[in-house]
Amino acid sequence: MRRIIKNTLQRLGHQEILEAEHGVEAWQILGQHSDINVLITDWNMPEMNGLELVKKVRAEQKYVDMPIIMVTTEGGKAEVITALKAGVNNYIVKPFTPQVLKEKLEDVLG
Repeated sequence: MRRIIKNTLQRLGHQEILEAEHGVEAWQILGQHSDINVLITDWNMPEMNGLELVKKVRAEQKYVDMPIIMVTTEGGKAEVITALKAGVNNYIVKPFTPQVLKEKLEDVLG
């Protein structure tokens, strides 16, 4: 799934794509780079899941406006509401097509 996301981002012209194996690594990467313009996270990750990552990101003033897209198999209404309340800007249920990712990115990036 990460490969599909990365390939789609590259086709859309995004040059620098940073990847993390889990939420803790994603949090560390965020702290090392000040020019990240969107965060795409899976809900289900080891060490720190995507929901925990989103809450941690939103608790930091410098990331309050960062667009966040949640990618997950958790497609129930309750899960979507939970993610949106945590601060996710958009939500993609797996499996999905590159076109869906493109549309969600356009939605959050304008």
